[in-house]
Amino acid sequence: MIDPAETSAVKTRTWKDLGVRLISAIILIVVCYIPFYFGGGLWLGLIAIFGACMMYEWVRMSDKEAHILNFIVPMAGMLIAIGLCYIGDYHIALLVAVATALLAILTKGLRGGLLWAGLGTLYIIIPLISILWLRGFEFGWSGEGFRKLAFIIVAVIAADVGAYFGGSYFKGKKMAPKLSPNKSWSGFFSGMLAGAIAGVIIAWVMDFSLLYGALLALPLTVFSVMGDFLESGLKRKLNVKDTGGVLPGHGGVLDRVDSLMFTVVVCALAIVVMPGLWPH
Repeated sequence: MIDPAETSAVKTRTWKDLGVRLISAIILIVVCYIPFYFGGGLWLGLIAIFGACMMYEWVRMSDKEAHILNFIVPMAGMLIAIGLCYIGDYHIALLVAVATALLAILTKGLRGGLLWAGLGTLYIIIPLISILWLRGFEFGWSGEGFRKLAFIIVAVIAADVGAYFGGSYFKGKKMAPKLSPNKSWSGFFSGMLAGAIAGVIIAWVMDFSLLYGALLALPLTVFSVMGDFLESGLKRKLNVKDTGGVLPGHGGVLDRVDSLMFTVVVCALAIVVMPGLWPH
């Protein structure tokens, strides 16, 4: 039996946290939408800023004794990789990502934690390459890349919001309490439902099958949870709670985009293997 007092306390905390999270989310959407819509150099610049923030957060939390070179090398490699994406050399950008990971390992010297240096570099640069490849740099709503990435982002956000409210309200059994104590099965299924509804709405707006929109969105909700679990596991291994504090109510940039990072990589691989997956 659910304790009414406990339920009331949960609701109070949920609405209290919601205000800060909502304001941060609105500011983030406003800042990101114009570059996302116009594409080109504006979009590249936004990705470069986010990439630099994420790389800084990773190095800071994974290497307590990091010196300036440990920050410069992965950031420089990241900037070169996304610059190559801008001119269409995505394959070379992937090679640069691998080379940067190796250089990041070398800059650690004999201090240990070599795996974290290489892993973190790939963990950030490969999703950036994926998101640039999916979006492209063309202008506006009519571009297929814009519509493709917009579908992914909205489905992931809807799943995150649905999971937040569903998990906070219904509570219930945890999915993996040792890995992520706040993730519950009620939140997971609430997120799947919200993601599917978002998929239907976006499919209607984009004028393709509503059923296909729902079916396309469902696996995205699963991938977003997997991305969240992946970062939760990494933070647990590194013994940190948040990757940063730049986004009130959300933590760091990595905390905010962890679900999307994993999802865009999986989507990019899926579209490479099955080009007809996205409705034309």
